[in-house]
This record gives sequence, structure tokens and C-alpha cells, in this order.
Amino acid sequence: MDIILDKLNDIELRHRELEGLLSDPKVVSKPGVYQKYAKEHAELRDLVETIREYNHVCGQMKEHQEILNDGDDELKAIVKEELPVLKQKKEGLEEKLKILLLPKDPNDDKNVFLEIRAGTGGDEAGLFAADLFRMYARYAESQGWKVEVVSSSPAGGVGGFKEIIAQIEGRGAYSRLKYESGVHRVQRVPVTEAQGRIHTSAVTVAIMPEAEEVEVNIDQNDLRIDVYRSTGHGGQSVNTTDSAVRITHIPTGLVVTCQDEKSQLKNKAKAMKVLRARLFDAMVQKQNAEQAEARKSQVGTGDRSERIRTYNFPQGRVTDHRINLTRYDLDNFLNGNIGEMIDALIAHHQAELLKKQG
Repeated sequence: MDIILDKLNDIELRHRELEGLLSDPKVVSKPGVYQKYAKEHAELRDLVETIREYNHVCGQMKEHQEILNDGDDELKAIVKEELPVLKQKKEGLEEKLKILLLPKDPNDDKNVFLEIRAGTGGDEAGLFAADLFRMYARYAESQGWKVEVVSSSPAGGVGGFKEIIAQIEGRGAYSRLKYESGVHRVQRVPVTEAQGRIHTSAVTVAIMPEAEEVEVNIDQNDLRIDVYRSTGHGGQSVNTTDSAVRITHIPTGLVVTCQDEKSQLKNKAKAMKVLRARLFDAMVQKQNAEQAEARKSQVGTGDRSERIRTYNFPQGRVTDHRINLTRYDLDNFLNGNIGEMIDALIAHHQAELLKKQG
């Protein structure tokens, strides 16, 4: 703990230094510099508050120990009752500090692109893709995040989606949603099933951090951009201009289409954002693959082909296979109340990192 204490003292000194810089007129007059320091100051806030609480508890314990050594009998009796409580509080704060000091994923504060694709299961997979999108949209709403559909492809006559892509904007969106990438399996009786048999279908979810232009440099010569007329359900024309955009990234073969906006420029801008996120995500996946030890400490592998969760309707059950957690509130879960599951995944990830460190 001594090494940690030295680090904590350095962090508190840096926090005080930042408070001084943020009140310096020279810094205030430079918006870019001020924002940089303000961001660092905000990121240290929880840690510094916990450090101060920890130091306060340690100070109380030291005072109590002095009373036990030299105080009168009445005070000693009071202190003996309080010391175990303080010791327990100190241990809890030590664990909290260890978690707060874990290496931070640099993408955690980013907005995300959510991609949901129907897999095996035909119409039923398309319907479940729509269920999952609604689940994530409701969860995002509960967090105060903004959801905007970038593109969608309807799945036949029964409803649902072959694919839907949405941007979710909000602080910490990636830190909360990143464990959702993978194959989500559903077991239920489809509406089209006359015999009442349970079918198993699959939907793939991808959570990708939004990438800035400086993080992913795209050479315009590597792009083929096609424009065409947007179409709605049944092939009916939505408008009379070539506003839909298809961008192909030639080196990787990645294709992004967007036709939800009436403006070709807006569709192109959205498609470029998705392409940039996909390329950035591919870079992140490659880095993870190269860091074999780091991968062992992650919740699952992040592999799009990995089955991470099963939604069993006959049993009202949802099971996350990575942490062997089962809940029997499927309807509530699909209504967007997925916070407890996400908390459990984060806690598992943090526990694995702590084991690795120590």
C-alpha cells in the first residue's frame, strides 16, 4: 500500500496544481489550454475525493489508537466500538482506490456507434434485432444519452431489421456499452410458428467508439462513393434526388450506406462517421489481439462471433455466458433495465485486472 500512498499524494498535489492553473487569468484566456486542464481536473475529481475520505479515516484511526494507549476508560470503551467500523471503512476505501487507479480505457468517454445485424433465424432474427435496438435505446434514454439512427434496413413483411446502425451520444457511453459486442441468442416461439415450437435465432451486436479525424486518417483516393435514389418500404421512391450514399473503402472492402437523410451531404457525413468508427474499431481489435495478456483480463474476447448472452422467453430468463450470471426478469431487461448486468460485467473486468496486478 506504501507505493499506492505515494501515488495518491502525487495525484492530490496535481489536483491542487490544476485548481491553481484553472484560476490563472493567463490560462483562462486560452480556451484550448483551459479545456485541457479542466478535463484533467474533472477526471481526477472522484479519485481525489476518495483519497481525502481515506486520509480522514486514517486520521480518525490514529486518534483512536492514541486514546487506547493513553485515554481514560470511558473513552477507551467508545473507541473500541468505533475502531472495527473505521477499519472496515478503510478497507473498503482501499479497494475503491485500487479500482480507481486501474488503467483507464482511453475510449471510455467516447460516443458510440451501435450496429445490430440479424443473423441466423430469418424473420425471427430480424424481429429480435428490433427488440435489442429498443432495449438499448431505452437504456440510453435512462442515462440521458441521445440516440440517432444513422441507417436501417427493414427485414421483410413481419417487421424488424436486417441491420440498424445508430449513434449514441453521451458521457461514458462506450465505458458502459462496450461489453455488449458479440452474438446475442434468442430462444422463443416465433409469431409465424403454428406448431408452438421454440426456435433459436441469433443477432450480432457491435459497439464501436466514435473516432476523430485525427485518430483515423482516411485517404480520399481509397474511397469509392456512389449516390443513388433513396427507397422506402416496397421500393417506393422516397424522393426524386440521388440523396442516398454508398461509400466503399477499397483497401479493406468495408461498405457503408446511408439514406435516412434527405440531403446527400448529410448522408455522406453520417456514412463517413460510421466508416471512421469501423476502421478505428478494427485497429482496436487488432491491438487487443496483439496483446494476449491484456485480452485475458477482458470480459470475453470482443469477437463478433462469440456468443455472449442468451434470452430464453419460455423461462423468462437472460443469461450472460461470460460471467455465468442469470436473471429471471427478461421483460424488464428488454425494457432497457440492463444497468445491473452492465455493472456486473464491469465489476468482473475490474476484478480480473486487480488479480493481474496483484
